[in-house]
Amino acid sequence: MAPLSKAGTALTVLREDLAGEVLAPGDPGYGEARTIFNSVIDRRPAVIARCESEADVVTTVRFARELDLPVAVRGGGHSVAGMSLNDGGVVVDMRRMQEVTVHPAAKAVRVGGGALMSVLDRACQPYGLATTGGRVSTTGVTGFVLGGGSGWLDRKFGLAVDNLLGVDLVTSDGSIMTATAEDNPELFWALHGGGGNFGVATSVTLRLHELPEFAICMLLYPPEAGPEVVRTYREVLANGPVEAGGGVLYLTAPPDPFVPEHLVGTRMAGALLTYAGGEEAVRELAGPLLALPHEVEVLTALPYADFQCMMDDPPGLRNYWSAEYLAGLPDELVSVFCALGDVMPSPGGTQHVLFPLGGAIADGPPEFPVPYRDAQWAAHPFGIWEDPAEDDRCRQWVHDVRGHVQPWSTGAVYLNFTGDEGPERVAAGLGAENLARLAAVKRMYDPDNVFRFNHNIKPA
Repeated sequence: MAPLSKAGTALTVLREDLAGEVLAPGDPGYGEARTIFNSVIDRRPAVIARCESEADVVTTVRFARELDLPVAVRGGGHSVAGMSLNDGGVVVDMRRMQEVTVHPAAKAVRVGGGALMSVLDRACQPYGLATTGGRVSTTGVTGFVLGGGSGWLDRKFGLAVDNLLGVDLVTSDGSIMTATAEDNPELFWALHGGGGNFGVATSVTLRLHELPEFAICMLLYPPEAGPEVVRTYREVLANGPVEAGGGVLYLTAPPDPFVPEHLVGTRMAGALLTYAGGEEAVRELAGPLLALPHEVEVLTALPYADFQCMMDDPPGLRNYWSAEYLAGLPDELVSVFCALGDVMPSPGGTQHVLFPLGGAIADGPPEFPVPYRDAQWAAHPFGIWEDPAEDDRCRQWVHDVRGHVQPWSTGAVYLNFTGDEGPERVAAGLGAENLARLAAVKRMYDPDNVFRFNHNIKPA
Protein backbone atom coordinates (compact mmCIF):
# COMPACT_ATOMS: atom_id res chain seq x y z
CA MET A 1 0.00 0.00 0.00
CA ALA A 2 1.38 3.40 -0.97
CA PRO A 3 1.81 6.25 1.57
CA LEU A 4 -1.23 8.51 1.92
CA SER A 5 0.55 11.49 0.37
CA LYS A 6 1.47 9.47 -2.72
CA ALA A 7 -2.03 8.01 -2.92
CA GLY A 8 -3.61 11.45 -2.71
CA THR A 9 -1.38 12.84 -5.46
CA ALA A 10 -2.02 9.82 -7.69
CA LEU A 11 -5.80 10.12 -7.20
CA THR A 12 -5.69 13.79 -8.18
CA VAL A 13 -3.79 12.88 -11.35
CA LEU A 14 -6.26 10.08 -12.12
CA ARG A 15 -9.19 12.50 -11.84
CA GLU A 16 -7.46 14.84 -14.27
CA ASP A 17 -6.39 12.18 -16.77
CA LEU A 18 -9.54 10.07 -16.97
CA ALA A 19 -12.14 11.00 -19.59
CA GLY A 20 -14.65 9.21 -17.40
CA GLU A 21 -15.55 9.81 -13.75
CA VAL A 22 -13.51 8.93 -10.66
CA LEU A 23 -15.38 8.25 -7.43
CA ALA A 24 -13.99 7.76 -3.95
CA PRO A 25 -15.78 7.30 -0.60
CA GLY A 26 -17.66 10.48 0.23
CA ASP A 27 -18.07 11.57 -3.38
CA PRO A 28 -21.62 12.13 -4.69
CA GLY A 29 -22.68 9.02 -6.59
CA TYR A 30 -20.22 6.70 -4.86
CA GLY A 31 -22.99 4.74 -3.08
CA GLU A 32 -24.88 4.10 -6.31
CA ALA A 33 -21.69 3.19 -8.17
CA ARG A 34 -20.82 0.44 -5.69
CA THR A 35 -24.31 -1.10 -5.75
CA ILE A 36 -24.43 -4.42 -7.62
CA PHE A 37 -27.06 -7.02 -8.47
CA ASN A 38 -26.62 -9.11 -5.30
CA SER A 39 -27.53 -7.02 -2.26
CA VAL A 40 -25.78 -9.48 0.07
CA ILE A 41 -22.50 -7.96 -1.12
CA ASP A 42 -21.52 -4.72 0.66
CA ARG A 43 -17.98 -3.68 -0.21
CA ARG A 44 -16.27 -0.28 -0.25
CA PRO A 45 -13.61 0.18 -2.93
CA ALA A 46 -11.05 2.95 -2.48
CA VAL A 47 -11.61 4.12 -6.07
CA ILE A 48 -14.27 3.44 -8.70
CA ALA A 49 -13.14 4.52 -12.16
CA ARG A 50 -16.09 4.86 -14.55
CA CYS A 51 -14.12 4.35 -17.74
CA GLU A 52 -15.29 5.63 -21.11
CA SER A 53 -12.59 4.13 -23.32
CA GLU A 54 -9.81 1.61 -23.54
CA ALA A 55 -7.39 4.44 -22.77
CA ASP A 56 -9.26 5.06 -19.50
CA VAL A 57 -8.88 1.39 -18.61
CA VAL A 58 -5.13 1.55 -19.25
CA THR A 59 -4.83 4.67 -17.09
CA THR A 60 -6.79 3.06 -14.25
CA VAL A 61 -4.82 -0.19 -14.27
CA ARG A 62 -1.54 1.74 -14.19
CA PHE A 63 -2.86 3.88 -11.32
CA ALA A 64 -3.70 0.71 -9.37
CA ARG A 65 -0.26 -0.77 -10.02
CA GLU A 66 1.48 2.45 -8.93
CA LEU A 67 -0.30 2.25 -5.57
CA ASP A 68 -0.14 -1.57 -5.32
CA LEU A 69 -3.94 -1.85 -5.16
CA PRO A 70 -5.93 -4.90 -6.27
CA VAL A 71 -8.28 -4.49 -9.24
CA ALA A 72 -11.86 -5.66 -9.67
CA VAL A 73 -13.62 -5.36 -13.01
CA ARG A 74 -17.26 -4.42 -13.39
CA GLY A 75 -19.24 -5.09 -16.54
CA GLY A 76 -22.82 -6.01 -15.68
CA GLY A 77 -22.19 -6.40 -11.93
CA HIS A 78 -24.13 -9.67 -12.07
CA SER A 79 -21.59 -11.94 -10.35
CA VAL A 80 -23.38 -13.68 -7.48
CA ALA A 81 -20.12 -13.64 -5.50
CA GLY A 82 -19.78 -9.89 -5.98
CA MET A 83 -16.54 -10.26 -7.90
CA SER A 84 -17.04 -6.87 -9.54
CA LEU A 85 -16.34 -5.13 -6.19
CA ASN A 86 -13.58 -5.18 -3.61
CA ASP A 87 -12.74 -3.54 -0.29
CA GLY A 88 -10.05 -0.89 -0.42
CA GLY A 89 -9.02 -1.54 -4.00
CA VAL A 90 -9.78 -0.17 -7.46
CA VAL A 91 -12.85 -1.00 -9.55
CA VAL A 92 -12.63 -0.67 -13.32
CA ASP A 93 -16.27 0.17 -14.04
CA MET A 94 -16.98 -0.25 -17.77
CA ARG A 95 -20.71 0.47 -17.82
CA ARG A 96 -20.12 3.48 -20.06
CA MET A 97 -18.40 1.28 -22.67
CA GLN A 98 -21.53 -0.23 -24.21
CA GLU A 99 -20.92 0.21 -27.93
CA VAL A 100 -22.03 -2.76 -30.05
CA THR A 101 -21.13 -2.95 -33.75
CA VAL A 102 -22.82 -5.59 -35.89
CA HIS A 103 -21.16 -6.80 -39.09
CA PRO A 104 -24.06 -8.64 -40.75
CA ALA A 105 -22.17 -9.74 -43.85
CA ALA A 106 -19.46 -11.33 -41.74
CA LYS A 107 -21.98 -12.61 -39.18
CA ALA A 108 -19.94 -11.13 -36.36
CA VAL A 109 -20.41 -8.52 -33.67
CA ARG A 110 -17.95 -6.47 -31.62
CA VAL A 111 -19.18 -5.80 -28.09
CA GLY A 112 -17.83 -3.18 -25.69
CA GLY A 113 -16.58 -4.36 -22.31
CA GLY A 114 -19.48 -2.84 -20.39
CA ALA A 115 -22.36 -3.82 -22.68
CA LEU A 116 -25.29 -5.70 -21.21
CA MET A 117 -26.98 -8.61 -22.92
CA SER A 118 -29.97 -6.43 -23.80
CA VAL A 119 -27.74 -4.06 -25.81
CA LEU A 120 -26.21 -6.96 -27.74
CA ASP A 121 -29.56 -8.65 -28.45
CA ARG A 122 -31.29 -5.43 -29.56
CA ALA A 123 -28.42 -4.56 -31.88
CA CYS A 124 -28.53 -7.96 -33.61
CA GLN A 125 -32.33 -8.31 -33.79
CA PRO A 126 -32.91 -6.11 -36.91
CA TYR A 127 -30.61 -8.37 -38.93
CA GLY A 128 -32.29 -11.63 -37.87
CA LEU A 129 -29.05 -12.61 -36.15
CA ALA A 130 -28.19 -13.75 -32.62
CA THR A 131 -25.57 -15.56 -30.58
CA THR A 132 -25.80 -17.52 -27.36
CA GLY A 133 -26.46 -15.04 -24.56
CA GLY A 134 -27.32 -15.17 -20.88
CA ARG A 135 -30.78 -16.03 -19.63
CA VAL A 136 -31.48 -12.48 -18.46
CA SER A 137 -30.91 -9.21 -20.30
CA THR A 138 -29.06 -7.48 -17.45
CA THR A 139 -26.02 -9.79 -17.56
CA GLY A 140 -22.74 -8.24 -18.71
CA VAL A 141 -21.62 -9.75 -22.01
CA THR A 142 -17.84 -9.97 -21.47
CA GLY A 143 -17.93 -11.69 -18.08
CA PHE A 144 -20.62 -14.04 -19.33
CA VAL A 145 -18.66 -15.01 -22.44
CA LEU A 146 -15.22 -15.41 -20.87
CA GLY A 147 -16.71 -17.56 -18.11
CA GLY A 148 -18.10 -20.02 -20.67
CA GLY A 149 -21.55 -18.71 -21.49
CA SER A 150 -24.64 -20.96 -21.19
CA GLY A 151 -28.02 -19.68 -22.43
CA TRP A 152 -31.27 -20.47 -24.19
CA LEU A 153 -29.58 -20.98 -27.57
CA ASP A 154 -26.61 -23.11 -26.51
CA ARG A 155 -28.01 -26.45 -27.73
CA LYS A 156 -28.31 -24.92 -31.22
CA PHE A 157 -25.37 -22.49 -31.43
CA GLY A 158 -22.99 -23.78 -28.75
CA LEU A 159 -21.72 -22.06 -25.64
CA ALA A 160 -20.93 -18.36 -25.92
CA VAL A 161 -17.25 -19.15 -25.64
CA ASP A 162 -17.55 -21.45 -28.69
CA ASN A 163 -18.53 -18.33 -30.65
CA LEU A 164 -15.64 -16.19 -29.42
CA LEU A 165 -13.59 -14.76 -32.31
CA GLY A 166 -11.39 -12.24 -30.52
CA VAL A 167 -10.73 -10.31 -27.31
CA ASP A 168 -9.15 -6.90 -26.77
CA LEU A 169 -7.45 -6.97 -23.39
CA VAL A 170 -5.62 -4.60 -21.03
CA THR A 171 -3.14 -6.68 -19.06
CA SER A 172 -1.80 -6.13 -15.56
CA ASP A 173 1.05 -3.83 -16.68
CA GLY A 174 -1.33 -1.63 -18.69
CA SER A 175 -0.43 -3.15 -22.06
CA ILE A 176 -3.08 -3.50 -24.79
CA MET A 177 -3.30 -6.90 -26.44
CA THR A 178 -5.54 -8.64 -28.95
CA ALA A 179 -6.11 -12.38 -28.65
CA THR A 180 -7.44 -14.43 -31.56
CA ALA A 181 -6.80 -17.88 -32.97
CA GLU A 182 -3.88 -16.33 -34.91
CA ASP A 183 -2.65 -13.63 -32.49
CA ASN A 184 -1.58 -14.73 -29.00
CA PRO A 185 -3.31 -18.12 -29.41
CA GLU A 186 -2.33 -19.43 -25.97
CA LEU A 187 -3.96 -16.42 -24.31
CA PHE A 188 -6.96 -16.87 -26.59
CA TRP A 189 -7.25 -20.50 -25.46
CA ALA A 190 -7.14 -19.46 -21.80
CA LEU A 191 -9.89 -16.89 -22.32
CA HIS A 192 -12.25 -19.71 -23.33
CA GLY A 193 -13.48 -20.23 -19.78
CA GLY A 194 -10.69 -18.64 -17.74
CA GLY A 195 -12.74 -15.50 -17.13
CA GLY A 196 -11.16 -12.23 -16.00
CA ASN A 197 -7.92 -13.76 -14.75
CA PHE A 198 -5.71 -12.38 -17.51
CA GLY A 199 -6.75 -8.75 -17.83
CA VAL A 200 -9.62 -6.36 -18.50
CA ALA A 201 -11.54 -7.32 -21.63
CA THR A 202 -12.40 -3.99 -23.22
CA SER A 203 -14.22 -5.73 -26.08
CA VAL A 204 -15.08 -9.17 -27.41
CA THR A 205 -15.94 -10.20 -30.97
CA LEU A 206 -18.52 -12.96 -31.35
CA ARG A 207 -19.82 -15.14 -34.16
CA LEU A 208 -23.49 -14.57 -35.06
CA HIS A 209 -26.06 -17.02 -36.39
CA GLU A 210 -29.27 -16.62 -38.32
CA LEU A 211 -32.33 -16.60 -36.06
CA PRO A 212 -35.28 -15.38 -38.16
CA GLU A 213 -37.87 -16.88 -35.78
CA PHE A 214 -38.08 -17.65 -32.08
CA ALA A 215 -40.93 -19.12 -30.03
CA ILE A 216 -41.66 -20.33 -26.51
CA CYS A 217 -44.05 -22.56 -24.63
CA MET A 218 -44.30 -21.74 -20.91
CA LEU A 219 -46.55 -23.87 -18.69
CA LEU A 220 -47.28 -23.79 -14.95
CA TYR A 221 -48.65 -26.80 -13.09
CA PRO A 222 -49.74 -27.61 -9.52
CA PRO A 223 -46.61 -28.52 -7.55
CA GLU A 224 -47.81 -32.08 -6.91
CA ALA A 225 -47.61 -32.66 -10.68
CA GLY A 226 -43.88 -31.94 -10.59
CA PRO A 227 -42.57 -35.52 -10.98
CA GLU A 228 -44.76 -36.23 -14.01
CA VAL A 229 -43.88 -32.85 -15.52
CA VAL A 230 -40.13 -33.45 -15.13
CA ARG A 231 -40.33 -36.97 -16.60
CA THR A 232 -42.41 -35.74 -19.53
CA TYR A 233 -40.07 -32.82 -20.15
CA ARG A 234 -37.11 -35.21 -20.08
CA GLU A 235 -38.66 -37.30 -22.84
CA VAL A 236 -39.63 -34.26 -24.92
CA LEU A 237 -36.06 -32.99 -24.90
CA ALA A 238 -34.55 -36.44 -25.43
CA ASN A 239 -36.53 -36.78 -28.66
CA GLY A 240 -36.44 -33.11 -29.64
CA PRO A 241 -34.15 -31.24 -32.02
CA VAL A 242 -31.23 -29.06 -30.99
CA GLU A 243 -33.40 -26.02 -31.73
CA ALA A 244 -35.23 -26.81 -28.48
CA GLY A 245 -33.99 -25.61 -25.10
CA GLY A 246 -35.42 -24.18 -21.91
CA GLY A 247 -35.76 -25.69 -18.46
CA VAL A 248 -38.07 -27.45 -16.01
CA LEU A 249 -38.37 -25.96 -12.55
CA TYR A 250 -40.13 -25.15 -9.31
CA LEU A 251 -40.84 -21.50 -8.65
CA THR A 252 -43.09 -19.09 -6.79
CA ALA A 253 -45.64 -17.83 -9.30
CA PRO A 254 -44.75 -14.21 -10.14
CA PRO A 255 -47.19 -11.27 -10.38
CA ASP A 256 -47.05 -11.29 -14.19
CA PRO A 257 -50.06 -10.51 -16.39
CA PHE A 258 -50.33 -14.11 -17.59
CA VAL A 259 -50.56 -15.53 -14.03
CA PRO A 260 -54.05 -15.62 -12.45
CA GLU A 261 -54.20 -13.56 -9.27
CA HIS A 262 -55.10 -16.50 -7.04
CA LEU A 263 -51.85 -18.26 -8.05
CA VAL A 264 -49.49 -15.35 -7.47
CA GLY A 265 -47.16 -16.12 -4.57
CA THR A 266 -47.87 -19.87 -4.57
CA ARG A 267 -45.39 -22.62 -5.36
CA MET A 268 -45.75 -24.09 -8.85
CA ALA A 269 -44.01 -26.57 -11.10
CA GLY A 270 -43.07 -25.11 -14.46
CA ALA A 271 -41.88 -26.17 -17.89
CA LEU A 272 -40.31 -23.83 -20.42
CA LEU A 273 -39.55 -24.79 -23.99
CA THR A 274 -37.59 -22.26 -26.04
CA TYR A 275 -37.34 -22.86 -29.76
CA ALA A 276 -35.05 -21.45 -32.43
CA GLY A 277 -37.88 -21.58 -34.94
CA GLY A 278 -41.60 -20.93 -35.38
CA GLU A 279 -44.67 -21.25 -33.17
CA GLU A 280 -46.11 -24.34 -34.85
CA ALA A 281 -42.89 -26.26 -34.37
CA VAL A 282 -42.79 -25.57 -30.64
CA ARG A 283 -46.51 -26.37 -30.34
CA GLU A 284 -45.95 -29.79 -31.88
CA LEU A 285 -42.91 -30.47 -29.72
CA ALA A 286 -44.74 -29.40 -26.55
CA GLY A 287 -47.70 -31.71 -27.21
CA PRO A 288 -47.01 -34.14 -24.30
CA LEU A 289 -46.56 -31.21 -21.87
CA LEU A 290 -49.70 -29.48 -23.11
CA ALA A 291 -51.61 -32.72 -22.54
CA LEU A 292 -50.85 -32.59 -18.80
CA PRO A 293 -53.40 -30.57 -16.77
CA HIS A 294 -51.92 -27.12 -16.27
CA GLU A 295 -52.89 -23.76 -14.75
CA VAL A 296 -51.03 -21.34 -17.04
CA GLU A 297 -50.16 -21.58 -20.74
CA VAL A 298 -48.13 -19.12 -22.80
CA LEU A 299 -47.35 -20.37 -26.30
CA THR A 300 -46.26 -17.74 -28.76
CA ALA A 301 -43.71 -16.57 -31.27
CA LEU A 302 -41.83 -13.44 -30.21
CA PRO A 303 -38.52 -11.71 -30.89
CA TYR A 304 -35.64 -13.37 -29.07
CA ALA A 305 -34.51 -10.01 -27.62
CA ASP A 306 -37.99 -9.50 -26.13
CA PHE A 307 -37.97 -12.92 -24.52
CA GLN A 308 -34.55 -12.25 -23.01
CA CYS A 309 -36.09 -9.40 -20.99
CA MET A 310 -39.00 -11.51 -19.70
CA MET A 311 -36.84 -13.43 -17.25
CA ASP A 312 -35.07 -10.46 -15.66
CA ASP A 313 -34.79 -10.50 -11.89
CA PRO A 314 -35.08 -7.16 -10.15
CA PRO A 315 -31.82 -5.81 -8.69
CA GLY A 316 -31.39 -5.26 -4.98
CA LEU A 317 -32.45 -8.73 -3.79
CA ARG A 318 -30.31 -11.19 -1.85
CA ASN A 319 -28.82 -13.98 -3.96
CA TYR A 320 -27.06 -17.28 -3.48
CA TRP A 321 -26.71 -19.80 -6.32
CA SER A 322 -24.85 -22.94 -7.21
CA ALA A 323 -25.01 -25.84 -9.66
CA GLU A 324 -24.23 -29.48 -10.28
CA TYR A 325 -23.78 -30.90 -13.77
CA LEU A 326 -25.42 -34.29 -14.17
CA ALA A 327 -24.58 -37.39 -16.19
CA GLY A 328 -28.27 -38.17 -16.73
CA LEU A 329 -31.75 -37.78 -15.27
CA PRO A 330 -32.99 -41.18 -14.10
CA ASP A 331 -36.30 -41.55 -12.28
CA GLU A 332 -34.58 -41.72 -8.89
CA LEU A 333 -32.98 -38.34 -9.49
CA VAL A 334 -36.31 -36.93 -10.69
CA SER A 335 -37.81 -37.91 -7.33
CA VAL A 336 -34.92 -36.34 -5.41
CA PHE A 337 -35.14 -33.13 -7.45
CA CYS A 338 -38.90 -32.80 -6.92
CA ALA A 339 -38.65 -33.47 -3.19
CA LEU A 340 -36.18 -30.60 -2.95
CA GLY A 341 -38.62 -28.43 -4.88
CA ASP A 342 -41.29 -29.18 -2.30
CA VAL A 343 -39.11 -27.64 0.43
CA MET A 344 -37.80 -24.73 -1.65
CA PRO A 345 -37.84 -21.49 0.38
CA SER A 346 -40.71 -19.22 -0.63
CA PRO A 347 -42.15 -16.68 -1.15
CA GLY A 348 -39.46 -14.92 -3.15
CA GLY A 349 -37.77 -15.27 -6.49
CA THR A 350 -36.00 -18.53 -5.62
CA GLN A 351 -36.05 -21.11 -8.42
CA HIS A 352 -35.11 -24.78 -8.54
CA VAL A 353 -34.13 -25.52 -12.14
CA LEU A 354 -33.00 -28.32 -14.42
CA PHE A 355 -31.48 -27.13 -17.71
CA PRO A 356 -31.12 -29.56 -20.64
CA LEU A 357 -27.68 -29.75 -22.25
CA GLY A 358 -26.36 -31.77 -25.20
CA GLY A 359 -26.57 -30.72 -28.84
CA ALA A 360 -23.99 -28.14 -29.89
CA ILE A 361 -22.68 -27.92 -26.31
CA ALA A 362 -21.48 -31.51 -26.45
CA ASP A 363 -20.24 -31.10 -30.02
CA GLY A 364 -18.18 -27.98 -29.26
CA PRO A 365 -14.37 -27.73 -29.42
CA PRO A 366 -12.98 -30.25 -26.90
CA GLU A 367 -9.66 -28.44 -26.43
CA PHE A 368 -11.02 -25.47 -24.47
CA PRO A 369 -11.07 -25.40 -20.62
CA VAL A 370 -14.81 -26.20 -20.54
CA PRO A 371 -15.06 -29.59 -18.77
CA TYR A 372 -18.85 -29.86 -18.51
CA ARG A 373 -19.63 -30.53 -22.19
CA ASP A 374 -20.46 -34.20 -21.63
CA ALA A 375 -23.12 -33.53 -18.97
CA GLN A 376 -26.74 -34.12 -19.96
CA TRP A 377 -28.47 -31.84 -17.46
CA ALA A 378 -27.58 -29.03 -15.05
CA ALA A 379 -29.25 -28.67 -11.65
CA HIS A 380 -29.26 -24.99 -10.70
CA PRO A 381 -30.60 -24.01 -7.26
CA PHE A 382 -31.12 -20.28 -7.64
CA GLY A 383 -31.76 -18.62 -4.29
CA ILE A 384 -33.29 -15.12 -4.34
CA TRP A 385 -34.91 -13.51 -1.30
CA GLU A 386 -35.44 -10.17 0.46
CA ASP A 387 -35.17 -10.61 4.23
CA PRO A 388 -31.64 -10.94 5.71
CA ALA A 389 -33.19 -13.13 8.41
CA GLU A 390 -33.69 -15.75 5.69
CA ASP A 391 -29.99 -15.85 4.72
CA ASP A 392 -29.08 -19.07 6.53
CA ARG A 393 -32.20 -20.95 5.47
CA CYS A 394 -31.87 -20.05 1.79
CA ARG A 395 -28.16 -20.79 1.64
CA GLN A 396 -28.67 -24.11 3.37
CA TRP A 397 -31.33 -25.11 0.84
CA VAL A 398 -28.86 -24.45 -2.00
CA HIS A 399 -26.24 -26.59 -0.23
CA ASP A 400 -28.84 -29.31 0.32
CA VAL A 401 -29.70 -29.40 -3.37
CA ARG A 402 -26.05 -29.80 -4.30
CA GLY A 403 -25.54 -32.52 -1.72
CA HIS A 404 -28.61 -34.54 -2.67
CA VAL A 405 -27.94 -34.55 -6.43
CA GLN A 406 -24.20 -35.20 -5.98
CA PRO A 407 -24.45 -38.96 -6.69
CA TRP A 408 -25.40 -38.15 -10.30
CA SER A 409 -22.87 -35.33 -10.79
CA THR A 410 -20.12 -35.48 -13.42
CA GLY A 411 -17.97 -33.42 -11.04
CA ALA A 412 -17.66 -30.54 -13.51
CA VAL A 413 -19.45 -27.20 -13.17
CA TYR A 414 -20.13 -23.96 -15.05
CA LEU A 415 -18.50 -21.32 -12.85
CA ASN A 416 -20.83 -18.46 -13.86
CA PHE A 417 -23.56 -20.36 -12.00
CA THR A 418 -21.62 -20.38 -8.71
CA GLY A 419 -20.35 -18.05 -6.05
CA ASP A 420 -16.96 -18.23 -4.37
CA GLU A 421 -16.86 -21.93 -3.51
CA GLY A 422 -13.11 -22.41 -3.18
CA PRO A 423 -10.21 -23.65 -5.33
CA GLU A 424 -11.55 -27.18 -5.73
CA ARG A 425 -14.67 -25.86 -7.46
CA VAL A 426 -12.54 -23.62 -9.67
CA ALA A 427 -10.65 -26.76 -10.71
CA ALA A 428 -13.98 -28.48 -11.37
CA GLY A 429 -15.06 -25.56 -13.54
CA LEU A 430 -11.88 -25.40 -15.61
CA GLY A 431 -10.78 -29.03 -15.61
CA ALA A 432 -7.98 -30.17 -13.34
CA GLU A 433 -5.94 -31.20 -16.38
CA ASN A 434 -6.07 -27.61 -17.67
CA LEU A 435 -4.93 -25.86 -14.50
CA ALA A 436 -1.16 -26.06 -15.03
CA ARG A 437 -1.50 -24.64 -18.54
CA LEU A 438 -3.84 -21.89 -17.33
CA ALA A 439 -1.50 -21.05 -14.45
CA ALA A 440 1.36 -20.64 -16.94
CA VAL A 441 -0.73 -18.21 -19.00
CA LYS A 442 -1.64 -16.37 -15.80
CA ARG A 443 2.04 -16.06 -14.89
CA MET A 444 2.78 -14.61 -18.31
CA TYR A 445 0.07 -11.91 -18.25
CA ASP A 446 -0.63 -11.33 -14.54
CA PRO A 447 2.30 -12.66 -12.50
CA ASP A 448 1.31 -10.67 -9.40
CA ASN A 449 -2.32 -11.83 -9.47
CA VAL A 450 -3.58 -8.26 -9.72
CA PHE A 451 -6.81 -9.60 -11.24
CA ARG A 452 -7.86 -11.92 -8.44
CA PHE A 453 -11.49 -10.90 -7.91
CA ASN A 454 -12.76 -13.76 -10.03
CA HIS A 455 -12.75 -17.56 -10.02
CA ASN A 456 -9.06 -17.22 -9.45
CA ILE A 457 -6.24 -19.01 -11.18
CA LYS A 458 -3.02 -18.51 -9.25
CA PRO A 459 0.10 -17.78 -11.32
CA ALA A 460 2.37 -20.78 -11.75
